[in-house]
Amino acid sequence: MKDMIAYCGLDCEKCDAYLATINDDQALREKTAKLWAELNNAPILPEHINCKGCRVDGVKTVYCDNLCAIRQCALKKGMPTCGDCPDLEKCQTVGMIISNNPAALKNLKE
Repeated sequence: MKDMIAYCGLDCEKCDAYLATINDDQALREKTAKLWAELNNAPILPEHINCKGCRVDGVKTVYCDNLCAIRQCALKKGMPTCGDCPDLEKCQTVGMIISNNPAALKNLKE
């Protein structure tokens, strides 16, 4: 499995926070912060949009680093991803992601 597949199966290489970080793209940071702030009704600023991926060393968004229940669960269980967890199919923590994103489930099963 690629290192850039998140614990939940999403592809970090397609995430706007990741793309803004690796390309040092301030316009994309601003666009992403505005969108995420609206979607989450939270004060997300462009300087919060820096992430190199949730499973690799380096900077992460505040959400990915501290608030993501999926990441916290995988770290606590010592799982490389949710795809390695025997509870994947019945897990409510990752369930919303994989039920709405077939590609995430496929990534976890590869």
